[in-house]
Parts: sequence; C-alpha cells; structure tokens
Amino acid sequence: MPFFANLSAFAAAYLPRVEQTMRAALASPQLAAGSHYAMMRYHLGWLDEEFRPTQAPMGKGIRPLLCLLGCAAVGGDPATALPAAAALELLHNFSLVHDDVEDNSATRRHRPTVWALWGQPQAINVGDALFVYAFRSLLDLAPAAPAAQVMDAMQRFVQACVALTEGQHLDMGFETRLDVTTDDYLLMIRGKTAALLAASVEIGASLGGGEPEQLAACRRFGEALGLAFQIQDDVLGIWGDERLTGKSAASDILTRKKSLPVLHALNGPQGAALRELYARPRLTVAEAPLVLDLLATAGARPYAASLVEMYSASALQALDDARLTSPAGDLLRDLALQLLNRQA
Repeated sequence: MPFFANLSAFAAAYLPRVEQTMRAALASPQLAAGSHYAMMRYHLGWLDEEFRPTQAPMGKGIRPLLCLLGCAAVGGDPATALPAAAALELLHNFSLVHDDVEDNSATRRHRPTVWALWGQPQAINVGDALFVYAFRSLLDLAPAAPAAQVMDAMQRFVQACVALTEGQHLDMGFETRLDVTTDDYLLMIRGKTAALLAASVEIGASLGGGEPEQLAACRRFGEALGLAFQIQDDVLGIWGDERLTGKSAASDILTRKKSLPVLHALNGPQGAALRELYARPRLTVAEAPLVLDLLATAGARPYAASLVEMYSASALQALDDARLTSPAGDLLRDLALQLLNRQA
C-alpha cells in the first residue's frame, strides 16, 4: 500500500473508488426498470428528484473506511477489499431506506426521502434491491480472492445482517413501551449500529490475511466503537449544536425517541414525571424544556458521556490488542478518535 500521511489522504484516495465500485454494481441492465435504479441512485446522492445527475451530500463513508483500513492494517492491499467496502456501504443504505419508512422520516441529509417522493411500497422495493446488490458486490471479491476467503467474508456479512434486523426490531418495539431499560437499549444498539461497524473492520482484516487473534481484536474494536458512536449520537441528538448537526435539538425529544439519556432518566428517581410526559400522544415544543430539565436533574448527559468514555477506551484497547504494525493501524486509530470526538 502507498504511504498516506493522514486519514484524509487515505479517504481521498479510496472513497471515490468505493463509489465507482457501487456505481458499477448499480448500472441499470433493464431499460424498462430504469426508474427503479434511478431511485437507488437518488438515495445515494447521485441523482436529483428529476433523475438528473448531481452530487448531493453523502455520509462519512465510515464502514468502507473501516473495511479498507482493516485490510491495510494487517498488511493487505486495500484495493482487493473494494467490493466488500462497497457491499458494506450498500447494506448500510438499505437499512437507511427502510429505517426512513419505519420511522416515517420525510427527510434525510436535507433531501426528501425515497418514500416521501415515490411512496412506501417503492421505497421498500428500493431498500430490498440495495440489500441484494450488497451481496452481489460482495461476490465480486472472486476470483481475485480465494473462495474460502470470500465465503468467510460472506458469513461475517450475513451475521451482521441478522444482528442489524434484530436491533431494528427491538428499536421499533421500544416506541410504544415505557419499561425499556438501559440494558435493553445497549442490546438493541449492539445489533442495529455496532454489528455492522464490527463486521466492517473484521471483514477487511480477514481479506487482508489477518491472524485469528487479530480478527477477534478487530471485531471487539468495531463493536465498542459502534456502541460509543451511537451513544455519542444520542447525546448530540439532544444537546448538539443545531448549526453542526443540521437538525433541531428538540427533534429527538418531540419524537419521544428512547435514547440512552432518556432511558437513564426514565429509570431513575425522576422517572415518574418523565413517563407522564412520554405517555402523552404527542409532545409540544413548549414541553421540550421540561424534558431537558428532568434529564439534567437525572444526570443523563454525564451518564451517557461516561459510557462513551468507557466504550471508547475499550475500542482503543482492542486496537492495541490487535498488534497492527502497518501505518494503516494508526489511521484506523485516527478514524476512531475522529468519530468519538465529533460534534455532528
């Protein structure tokens, strides 16, 4: 692998190649179904609502970067892991399309969601297609990678898919419950968020020829990183700077999202008052400060911050345990620190 001075240089070199791999995977083979593929490309930010070429703001490319850096960190060539990196990003976007339907979210990344434009049935179908193309991209690892390596990556990928859907099931079930505990929540995000981050770095390290002990450490790193990442996201969803996060600081409260800070307060001494508010059919903007006061009294923000710190330390320790001697190991650490210290 060429030397990269920093994470930005690595991302600038490889993320466009991930996008190229994804674009190739989604090339429309059927003219009659062209709008089907156009809807997928719209969601990915490549087309506008009229299906004209554009380059809308996209995600951070966290999962592809974890995969490619995981491969390079154990001494592999990250280029060989590009089909897996693309597959992981396609899988992530499948989950976002379906998540928007399940959450009734009309916007994502400052644009209308697929279902908001073309209806829920079409959005479900778009998500299903992205799921299938994720697997198709993963199969493109062959013939460059040995069959056993491809099957290993496929097994880890499938495990992440199962965990993701289990986590989403739990998350949707929480919406109508007021007896959810913080342990329930941690189990949910272990599946919904952490499993895919863990699989990303683990699959990359596997494709790079990592030793079993390194793969296990990489998995622990990705899982702990995912837990810290999601809890940090919960904190930003309530107390983040709207100018940086791009959404109202009250939105998570108004939708009565069962995030970790809220669950800590619901299960604490102030729980009765908060449960009364969250049992109402809806919360108003005027009631949001009442919720914030109850969260402050319960020490919800420091509690969440303490868990972010704990899981962050676990992630970095796992990275040390992986004994990564390649310079890419340092870039993997830089990526983790960037995610854990983000403000948006």
